[in-house]
Amino acid sequence: MNKLLCCALMFLDISIKWTSQETIPPKYLHYDPESSHPLMCDKCPPGTYLKQHCTTRWKTVCVPCPDHYYTDTWHTSDECLYCNPVCKELQYVKQECNRTHNRVCECEEGRYLELEFCLKHRSCPPGFGVVQAGTPERNTVCKRCPDGFFSNETSSKAPCRKHTNCSVLGLLVTQKGNATHDTVCSGNSESTKKCGIDVTLCEEAFFRFAVPTKFTPNWLSVLVDNLPGTKVNKESVERIKQQHSSQEQTFQLLKLWKHQNKDQDMVKKIIQDIDLCENSVQRHIGHINLTFEQLCSLMESFPGKKVGREDVERTMKACKSTERILKLLSLWRIKNGDQDTLKGLMHGLKHLKMYHFPKTVTQSLKKTIRFLRSFTMYRLYQKLFLEIIGNQVASVKINCL
Repeated sequence: MNKLLCCALMFLDISIKWTSQETIPPKYLHYDPESSHPLMCDKCPPGTYLKQHCTTRWKTVCVPCPDHYYTDTWHTSDECLYCNPVCKELQYVKQECNRTHNRVCECEEGRYLELEFCLKHRSCPPGFGVVQAGTPERNTVCKRCPDGFFSNETSSKAPCRKHTNCSVLGLLVTQKGNATHDTVCSGNSESTKKCGIDVTLCEEAFFRFAVPTKFTPNWLSVLVDNLPGTKVNKESVERIKQQHSSQEQTFQLLKLWKHQNKDQDMVKKIIQDIDLCENSVQRHIGHINLTFEQLCSLMESFPGKKVGREDVERTMKACKSTERILKLLSLWRIKNGDQDTLKGLMHGLKHLKMYHFPKTVTQSLKKTIRFLRSFTMYRLYQKLFLEIIGNQVASVKINCL
């Protein structure tokens, strides 16, 4: 009797160790109905059910599950599980039923499962940002924007964004940001006030691609609505409309938008390319050091409203020698409304011979014009107004031409 008990305990110990190991196929303990001997039978694999236990003479017999039934693990059951019925309202079939997997249903995009219902993800209101995006299993988690961050939209995806740092951009704070609005900057800080080149030649050459030759009343609104990233607020847009001519409005809007979105990946490359452009312009004309009379003669050669001697004198005092021509070109553009600065410069160059300008000066100015009218600038335009903003603004611009 003791011998039989010891054998049984040893066999049980062996069987426990065996079944605890990850053997393929895994085993289970079964007693032969004829001999009553304990046997280690193979379990049935996923997609099948047990039809016959193993014996001393044959192995376990497993047969495939019928249609609409499944098993998804190794097991010893003599029946398969019935697949879940069709998906409920506002769900879709993420994985269809087969012999090894149950049907998996999931809530549609923008919804999550709550008590058998697919509810819409929570949208965080202005002043709150998304800290955990919603999934098919859980709702969106919102949190109030901390100091220095804002959210000006109702969204189920957008996090809080950092306030624009005006001082880093060399700008003044016009309106301090809060939880629902970004900081508004203006181009009148001490660092820019001294010379005050508002829109650079590169920005003008680049932004001009966005300006239609004939303006529709809602052109600026279309541009505002379709610019991605942080939107320029209505107060700034109205201020731009009141203070600037039609073409200048687009320049000022795009410049402000560029500053507000400088941390966005879509804008970083644009800013980098414009900076490279401005470095090239500086190489072409930054070395030109003209006298007061030469600068007056240069501006006198331009068509339209003239940049007077008083403007030239103020520019000589406020700007470095490398900035003076650029500042005077900016003043001429502002005085002449929607005129193209490069066209004005081309017109002026035709009349410079009578003023006996050094040949190196005229050559440098011509190189600048060629560079800014090159294919490079059109490529930059394509990046922003065809790839980033999309075809809607481009089509509106074409219709205005």
